[in-house]
Formats: sequence, C-alpha cells, structure tokens
Amino acid sequence: MVRRAKKSADGTRKSTIREVAELAGVSTATVSRILAGNYPEAPVTRDRVMRAVKELDYVANVHARSLAGTPTTSVAIIINSVISPHYAHVAQGVQTQATAEGRLCLIGTTGGDAARELAMVQLMREQHAEAVILVGNVLADAEYQARMSQYAHSLAAAGSRLVLCGRPPLGPDVPAVVVGCDYTGGAFAATSHLISAGHERILCLGRRPGYTTADARHAGYRDALTAHGIAHDAQLEVEGTFEREEGYRMIKERLESGQRDFTAVFAFNDLIAAGARQALLEHHLGVPDDVSLVGFDDLPPALDLNLTTVQLPHQEMGRTAVRFALEHETQGGAPPHIVLDTHLVIRDSVSSPR
Repeated sequence: MVRRAKKSADGTRKSTIREVAELAGVSTATVSRILAGNYPEAPVTRDRVMRAVKELDYVANVHARSLAGTPTTSVAIIINSVISPHYAHVAQGVQTQATAEGRLCLIGTTGGDAARELAMVQLMREQHAEAVILVGNVLADAEYQARMSQYAHSLAAAGSRLVLCGRPPLGPDVPAVVVGCDYTGGAFAATSHLISAGHERILCLGRRPGYTTADARHAGYRDALTAHGIAHDAQLEVEGTFEREEGYRMIKERLESGQRDFTAVFAFNDLIAAGARQALLEHHLGVPDDVSLVGFDDLPPALDLNLTTVQLPHQEMGRTAVRFALEHETQGGAPPHIVLDTHLVIRDSVSSPR
C-alpha cells in the first residue's frame, strides 16, 4: 500500500520521492533520473512516474522547499556567446524583464555546442530557475531533440518552463514556450529588395545546413528567387558561421579563386556583411557601386556601414520570452508560440547592377 503524503500545519502536502516511487512502482533512483530529464527509460515508465508526481504534488513541493529561506527567484538565459551583438541584445531584454518581474537573471554560454547546452539546461533546472530560455542557433539532430524534449517535461513538472527563443518548436506535445521572429519572411524581403534593384546573381553568405536560424534565412532567400522566377544556383550559396571574419573569408576566397560571378550579396547577419565589405574593398570593389550588399539583424555595425538590413526586435524577444514563461506558469494551458515581426531597413548599400 502506498502511504499518502501527510500535510503540514499550513495545509500543504509533504510528499517524498519514496512515495512517488511506491505509487509509480519504480525505484527512487528511477524517479530521480526521470525528473532530471536524463533517463532513457520506456515512455510507459516515465508516464507512470509523472502521473505519480502530479497526484502527490511532489515536484511542486520540492520546488517550493528549495526556495525556502531565500527571498529571490530567477530566470536563466543560455546563449552561444556574450560578445555577439545579437545575443547581447536579447540577453538585455531578458535582464530588463526579469528585473521588472522581481527575478534575478542567470546567464550561461555554450559556444554553440549542443552537448554543453543540454548540460547547461540541466544545471539551470538544478538551480530552480523559473524559466530556462534558449537563444539562437543549434544543430538540432534527433538525439538533441529527444534529450531537450525530456528536459522540457522535467522543467514543467518542477513548475518551471523551457523557452525556445529564435528557434522552432521541439514538437506538438513538448511543454515549451516558443518566441521567434519571422526570419524566413525577413530573408525573403531582403532578397526581393535586391531583385527589385535588378540583381539576379545574388551570393548568399552564412548557409549552415541543420542550424535552425541559418536554415530559416536560407529558406527565405530561395523562396524569393522562386517567387521572382529566378533559378537558384547552389554555387552562389556559401557555407560559413555568423562571425565577421567568416564574411571576410567567404568573399576573399571566392574572389581570389576568380569567381566574380555575382552582382549582390545577401549576408545572413550584419557581422558577415561587415567582413564581406572589407574583402570587397580590398579587391577594389565598392559598395554599392560595384556590388550591392544586404545584411540581417540591424545591430552594430549596420548603421556605421550605412547597410540595408533586416531589423529584428532583439530586446523585445527577450522581454517576451520572460513575460510569457512566467504568465504561463500561473495560467496553465498549452504553451504559446509567439512570432514577432521583422522589417527591412533601407540604407545606401544597394544600387542597380552595372
């Protein structure tokens, strides 16, 4: 017979992990590992444990007890880098909203490593963050998807919430808030702007197959070509990461190999665009007189370069991620999926081809 949890003086339950294990018919170690989100057990076992957790109100009480004696709660943001303008501005939005909500903000970095990101999510769960916000690119293979889905369930069971900021959902049954921007639409607008100026040989820089952010921008680029009746040429799609030096490398290598087969460049972010511009100038090609150039993000150095680019609401993404994560914690229901608008900022880096 399973012993039901006794109640404390204030009427709250005082369930234990042993009671959860007894009700689910598993060991306490199995319960612990499943709640940690890193136990590859059969779905039926996990379902029994989670039903027991809900019935006994176990995790909610553990979460409450973990906060006993401390006056503060927190939200966590996990990003690739603290020096990238994109991540820094989203993180500032998270910090601003967390402060407004009376929470501290925990920040972790991964360097773009999926395994490290998984480890950081687990660490933030152990720190009892009320929301764990993941931002930006990741190589989302099947193993990653499965592990992160487990973590989303374990966070939800603990009264927390996983938030995917600037990346697609993990699946219809995964309890994660999704806050994104219309990356594909923004890339479509950027490419269409170049086409409307008369360009058909448009070099795209920053393709990274399997990486969510790059894939969305690449899709918008190709959609625009198709919509305007221009056949896409895979030779005009250059792979590289989202750093300034990569933009420089991609253009430099192409020009030095004699491939001057483009009249315009669509860079997948403004850092790539800045590096590309430097390489063009070193080869005596002006922007926009010889080559038109469009970026993405509208962050430094876009304004200094007078760069036409797609503006993202970076800080609003961060604020929205915190707000909806905390609201959903109290309101319940299906986690929301919010898509923020982008828009093209036209400056003086585009002209008609010679």
